[in-house]
Amino acid sequence: MITTDVPGAVPGAASSPALSRGDRTVIGVLLVATFVVILNETIMGVALPVLLTELGVTASVGQWLTAGFLLTMSVVIPVTGYLIQRVRTRVLFGVAMGLFSAGTLIAALAPGFTVLMVARVVQACGTAIMLPLLMTTVMTLVPPARRGALMGNISIVISVAPAIGPTVSGVVLDLFGWRAMFWAVLPISLATLVLGLRLVTSIGESSRAPLDVPSVVLSVFGFGGLVYGLSSIGHTSGSSSAVLWSSLAVGVAGIAAFVLRQVSLQRRERALLDLRTFAFRTFTLASALMMVMMGLLLGVVTILPIYAQNVLGLDPLATGLLLLPGGLLMGLLSPFVGRLYDRVGPRPLLVIGTIATSASLWFAATFDASTPPALVLVFHLVLSLGLAFSFTPLFSAGLGALPSRLYSHGSAIFSTTQQLAAAAGVALLVSVMSGRAADLLASGQPAVGAEMGGLHLALLFAAIASLAAVAGSFLVKGGKAESPA
Repeated sequence: MITTDVPGAVPGAASSPALSRGDRTVIGVLLVATFVVILNETIMGVALPVLLTELGVTASVGQWLTAGFLLTMSVVIPVTGYLIQRVRTRVLFGVAMGLFSAGTLIAALAPGFTVLMVARVVQACGTAIMLPLLMTTVMTLVPPARRGALMGNISIVISVAPAIGPTVSGVVLDLFGWRAMFWAVLPISLATLVLGLRLVTSIGESSRAPLDVPSVVLSVFGFGGLVYGLSSIGHTSGSSSAVLWSSLAVGVAGIAAFVLRQVSLQRRERALLDLRTFAFRTFTLASALMMVMMGLLLGVVTILPIYAQNVLGLDPLATGLLLLPGGLLMGLLSPFVGRLYDRVGPRPLLVIGTIATSASLWFAATFDASTPPALVLVFHLVLSLGLAFSFTPLFSAGLGALPSRLYSHGSAIFSTTQQLAAAAGVALLVSVMSGRAADLLASGQPAVGAEMGGLHLALLFAAIASLAAVAGSFLVKGGKAESPA
């Protein structure tokens, strides 16, 4: 029996009413749909070398199959807070899964790089809508005492789908070729679309406030420019660096203007993203910690296959299988962590999670060219354990601190900042790795030694960044709505 005298526990956990069958159906369909769309975010990592050869493009061009996906997500997500409040749930679900399914079909049939790039953009438009829609639905339907368990399921979507993307990609590529990655996903996507249109019911009431077009334009330049610049770090050199810094400057200026406009509009309840969410201390702290953890996850998931293939000599299939146990561990632990959250609150779980994450990264910083793959597997398992103990408490405590009228905006802000963190994490670790490797090559180091030196420095940077998450974990409270600071 759950008691309420445990520090940090959610009041009323023992007697909270169960969800209705209809509510469980809506959440279940949204969970499956979100898992499918987010899986696409990382399947290109292992596939990229194959695509470069078969499509006849350079690495600097081909990497935009992933970077363009992130860029589109960062542009569309800020609009989702507005859409969730003004478009009925079933209609918005149909639009999101319809776009994703269309993009998947176009990708499977793509005759060349340009069409495949368009397909990834269409996929990203659907993906950008699904995650905020899922989180807002859960926060609206689920009572506070049961949110931890449901957020545990969401954490499976957030963490496991990107983690197993390289594994799925490696297996499918080895057996069938790159088009099969999309043909395999398409039937699942279409089945989820049909099922959702039949079973998903609309929640809440739609409002009729008009869309602020200048805010949309500013968000495109702000978030789009920043993600474009961050995603280009490590892939640009020489004269193209001017484009990189220009895009970062446009992004920073655009976000500053976007923030000022939202502050003005939210006084009339017309903001595209209501920034009053940041008046709630726990939401702000959880958002910051989520950015650190997401940046570490995507950054490490990007450079770890490079280490496995280029330094340890593993093939893409072996690399994917090496990363699979960690993804499965996150999936197994997330519901368990969610139930623990309902009992003890966020702080104990976050302390365990951030310390495990940091310890694993400091351990990985000692790797070299002779490290057995078994130790890499141990590292990835401990890292996955730490992330599993971190994501659910951060989502639950951060959104749980908000009043219900801000759930959709909080969900959209969480998703937007995650995309920025993902781009920043990948950009930081790849640029540190590339820069150090280039310096070592210039000094006469052999190629493998230079690459190992770059990877070592990148992992050391990740380990240092993880200390900020450890410190912040001791400050998180949660379990119920707060008053604004």
